[in-house]
Amino acid sequence: MSVRIGINPITWTNDDLPELGGDIPLETCLAETRLAGYAGTELGGKFPRASAELGPILASHHLRLVSGWYDGRICDRAVDEEFAAILPHLTLLRDLGCKVVVYADTSRGRHDGIFQPLSQRPRLADEDWPFYGRKLTALADRMAAFGIGMAFHHHMGTIVQTDHEIDLMLQHSSASVGLLFDTGHCLFAGGNPAALLRRHIGRVVHVHCKDARPDVLDRALAADLSFMAAVLQGIFTVPGDGCIRFLPMLQDLHAHGYGGWLVVEAEQDPRIAHPLTYARMGYRNLLAMARAAGFVVAEAAS
Repeated sequence: MSVRIGINPITWTNDDLPELGGDIPLETCLAETRLAGYAGTELGGKFPRASAELGPILASHHLRLVSGWYDGRICDRAVDEEFAAILPHLTLLRDLGCKVVVYADTSRGRHDGIFQPLSQRPRLADEDWPFYGRKLTALADRMAAFGIGMAFHHHMGTIVQTDHEIDLMLQHSSASVGLLFDTGHCLFAGGNPAALLRRHIGRVVHVHCKDARPDVLDRALAADLSFMAAVLQGIFTVPGDGCIRFLPMLQDLHAHGYGGWLVVEAEQDPRIAHPLTYARMGYRNLLAMARAAGFVVAEAAS
């Protein structure tokens, strides 16, 4: 089975906290993405949002567009309203050859929430999950009919954060709701990445490979830090530089026939974690582990 390795541009610039790499030009990000060996990149805040403009820019760096994050509000909105809001984003992704959209439900104040203690994040009541799952399915069905699959991103500080909440979300939704499996967010939420993957591997359509530094993780949990405070303290890093065992999970993905993207995503302060250095480290480590797991890794276009 063949996979491609991509990266999220948050290695260079953090859209939630512009002082983290806000001065780094898009040209630098894309040139270093290619220099580090990646076949593609996810969207970032500095990327043009018109396919006629973005396509040639990516092509000039021999990069594909992998996917792109969307701040969803399906918990708060009607399905028709949410689909209309996301349609321009889906159109960009489809025009540039993407298969899935990175969809995170940021309802009930996620953007404020990532700067608040994690204990104060929004939650769904037990009785809300069936209705939520039906709405999510209806939205995912609309996306699929348009030509883009949903890759639902469980994320710290949102209503779908813990392994149990991921279980409930998938239990009450249909197969059109694909799962974006994020190793680092699972671990930070107190979960077991390997066990979560084994339970839901049939729903995984996209993978974010994010490692964690255990000392920072322990401090963040003990102090009930906000998501962004933990990021600033260095909780995340690239695969192979933290405590997460990626090889067994990659072996499980290979055995199941996964053929999508493996995306390095490690938000750090670029003044501390030199972006090209960490991009190269992440690519080198993930490439070696993917090959050891049995994957054929497609090279970037020349």
